[in-house]
Amino acid sequence: MSRKIIAGNWKMNLNLKEGAELINAAEKYLAAKPVHHIDVIVAPPAYQLVQSSQLSKNERLSVAAQNMAAEEKGAFTGEISASMVKDAGAELVIIGHSERREIFGESDELLERKLKKALEHGLYPIFCVGESLSQRKNNEHFQHIENQLKAGLQSFSAEEVPQIIIAYEPIWAIGTGETASQEQAQEMHSFIRKYLGQQFSAAVADEVSILYGGSVKPDNARGLFGQPDIDGGLIGGASLDAESFTSLIQIGEEILR
Repeated sequence: MSRKIIAGNWKMNLNLKEGAELINAAEKYLAAKPVHHIDVIVAPPAYQLVQSSQLSKNERLSVAAQNMAAEEKGAFTGEISASMVKDAGAELVIIGHSERREIFGESDELLERKLKKALEHGLYPIFCVGESLSQRKNNEHFQHIENQLKAGLQSFSAEEVPQIIIAYEPIWAIGTGETASQEQAQEMHSFIRKYLGQQFSAAVADEVSILYGGSVKPDNARGLFGQPDIDGGLIGGASLDAESFTSLIQIGEEILR
């Protein structure tokens, strides 16, 4: 059975004070209303990893890095290694977000190396896949997602794959205010789960958590989270406000099963 997850990706937002306030609000919510079947994740900027990890005392609240290097150590100015992420107290790391692919030119080969390095260090990767608007309009979206999954997961075993969380984030819906319809999101999540079943096994496909990301907000989360193959959300803007983030946790608690 897949884990049900509400994850907040802060991107390059929030200072130390703001980050602490958001985590404290999540901690307060979880303490007042324990969430037994929902895992909550926050992904702060790298310089906040230590503070965020120290503040995240509830066993259901985990910290993820937004990125990490594929190399172990060395002359890579500006990078952070898997061992550093682990040492800072994080348990997870986002790999392959479309902003890393599109803006920073990260290749499929590099992302596969990052996935391997994360697992080597006991980190759970959140592996992002997603298509552009033109790919969807040209009916290339399924093939594109399959290509990304194949490139990222081809060298992993059936025992390793369940340690990887997959986040489907259509590029055209990230930060645009546009959201895939419930039917579009479910269709792609079903496609991803079917692909995992074909490549590995039905048991593996059932165990992997597949999150939806792309302008998820409290007013559309119920419909998205109610779909049978959606296991939660990787949330951007709506995770930066304590009220909306805790509302999404509450909705996840009510809807995700």
